[in-house]
Amino acid sequence: MAVVEFEHGGLVACPACVVVPAARDLAAVAAAGRLMLSLPAAHCAACISTVEGALAAVPGVASSRVNLTMKRVSVEAAGVSAADLVAALARVGFEAHELDAGLLSATETDRQGRDLLMRLGVAFFAMMNVMLLSVAVWSGAEGATRDMFHWISAAIAVPTVVFCGQPFFRSAAAGLRVGRFGMDFPISLALVLASMISVFETIKSGHHAYFDAAVMLCFFLLLGRYLDHRTRAVARSAAEELAALEVPRAMVLVEGVEVVRAISEVAAGDLVRVRPGGRMPVDGVVEAGASEVDRSLLTGESLPVFVGAGSTVAAGEVNLTGPLTLRVTAAGRDSSLHRMADLVAVAEGAKTKYTTLAERAARYYSPLVHLLSASAFGYWMWATAGDLRFAVNISAAVLIITCPCALGLAVPAVVTSASGRLFRKGLLIKHGTALERLAEVDTVVFDKTGTLTLGAPEVVDLAAHPVGLVAVAAGLAAASSHPLAQGLAAAARAQGIAAAEISDLREVPGYGIEGIWRGEVVRLGRADWCGAEPLAVTATYLRVGDAVRGFGFADHLRPGAEAAIAALKAQGLRIKLISGDVEAAVAELAARLGIADWVAGALPAQKLALVRDLTEAGQRVLMVGDGLNDTAALAVAHVSISPATALDAARVASDIVLLGQDMAAIGDAVRIARQATRRMVENFAISAGYNVIAVPLALIGSATPLAAALAMSLSSISVSLNAMRLK
Repeated sequence: MAVVEFEHGGLVACPACVVVPAARDLAAVAAAGRLMLSLPAAHCAACISTVEGALAAVPGVASSRVNLTMKRVSVEAAGVSAADLVAALARVGFEAHELDAGLLSATETDRQGRDLLMRLGVAFFAMMNVMLLSVAVWSGAEGATRDMFHWISAAIAVPTVVFCGQPFFRSAAAGLRVGRFGMDFPISLALVLASMISVFETIKSGHHAYFDAAVMLCFFLLLGRYLDHRTRAVARSAAEELAALEVPRAMVLVEGVEVVRAISEVAAGDLVRVRPGGRMPVDGVVEAGASEVDRSLLTGESLPVFVGAGSTVAAGEVNLTGPLTLRVTAAGRDSSLHRMADLVAVAEGAKTKYTTLAERAARYYSPLVHLLSASAFGYWMWATAGDLRFAVNISAAVLIITCPCALGLAVPAVVTSASGRLFRKGLLIKHGTALERLAEVDTVVFDKTGTLTLGAPEVVDLAAHPVGLVAVAAGLAAASSHPLAQGLAAAARAQGIAAAEISDLREVPGYGIEGIWRGEVVRLGRADWCGAEPLAVTATYLRVGDAVRGFGFADHLRPGAEAAIAALKAQGLRIKLISGDVEAAVAELAARLGIADWVAGALPAQKLALVRDLTEAGQRVLMVGDGLNDTAALAVAHVSISPATALDAARVASDIVLLGQDMAAIGDAVRIARQATRRMVENFAISAGYNVIAVPLALIGSATPLAAALAMSLSSISVSLNAMRLK
């Protein structure tokens, strides 16, 4: 099985888009079966038809189905490699690179969510039926008629409570096994007592049974649990995503013969061949060849770096222009890419220690509930000279009236409401505690390339050059996978300038591309190679005869970046820019956005260390980044945001995903998160105030279990209405 993941959509030049040629070499042999392709850029029905249509045209593909929610496509094929599918989709505008499916262990189904929703539906159906039967009893049914309605209610309610209460019963039992009384223990006790008392009253032909209270309790509690679940993204581990980025195979030279081997069979000291367009499968030293490598995936550097004999390369980097022979220094689990995955795994583990406001409140609430209920039982057993029936009824009423249903809804209701508001602004909340953590931040750390900027070099002076020369440049650029060449070719197409016909095209690794146009040699590439005086900006140069032209490039700001920075500053937050890009590029952007605190040339481990240092200094950090080099920092930050165009691993490690291009929503997110936290505290106050009034009534025997259930439902509705004020 093979997996392909798509990086940045559209015409963006990125490491993924240049994998096609080499991946074809590495996956020449295809096995029959199912191939999975990740499609992060897919967002509409048109994407589905485009992807499925392109794949259907590949010989050997039996069927393909796009899952737009998971942004993946499943392909049933025989005799087709992942590289064939990469190439087919690249032709319709999707860039791609291969992943190792064997390292992806997450399922694509939300079993827990479906289970809760199913139990919620059963509880609602049972509640409606039991309430209808209760109306007959409340209307004055007596004797055998009343008992019949009670028995029918018991036949519906008891199995419902047993089945629908499983999430609470299992959690309570797990807590008891380790000597912990969590919030689910009083919930379970209330459900069991309400049901047992009702069955006892029915057997004794009592006037009152509380099956409706038990089922109503179960329904509202499941509603709170389901809302809580819906606010949490059942996301795959970012560490697994990073591991899956490792190239699953390498082309090893054995006595001069190229042999494709699994990466697990490659050892230090082996010689590995990497063709142009391929990702480095190992860490190594260049033995032979010269090329340029794209390190943006790992370091954030926006421009390719020249490498030759003696240069070191790392797994995950992309070879752009020339074949390289590497002497392996580390492979598989020892590679720098895998070590980065380990860093992320540690960081993710640290974040899970954060507890919600509801969990913290439950630590004190749960023991108090047990104490009140036990005290009520003991007092009324003494006051009524051993009337067990009366004492148990009051004890159950106390348990039900203090049942933490409103407490359970206090946070999920607010998070759901706030999440809906942020979603309309283009932000998707993935983690249940993200809003609470976002409200606490005092420092915001931004990555540069692909985050504050679009990560795609664009020509800024195309109109200043003659159309004929632009056509020649476009003809040369179309034959190169270099990011600047791809940007130039895209700009020419956007202006409607047809590329000139260039013959005898030849790419010179590390320098550029040349060919013959109208009988003379033309070149596109580095300034010294083309005999040009370097410009003060990032540029590529065209030489036609004795004429030399420089095409300047700039990485454009992401829409709303300036507004987001201004809004965050206005809220009193400290802004810091940490980038792996070169100092000049980082300094220019920082000055433009008014960011005084910035760091350039930061490697992934350094980014992680900088964010960790800020955290250890007592600051609550919001990290905003998109690349592999940001993933560990995203995972360890107090809360994190990544764009939808980010690498899968970065999106998985983040708590919030920016769905659109506009960053202005990030400034709104902090403000809304602070409002949401205030609503949560207000909900706790409502819950506490309700208990202050209701609990004494239950303790003195003025509230039956049914009245307690109705009061509990009223508090839950009040909490939900308060949460809706966020909208």
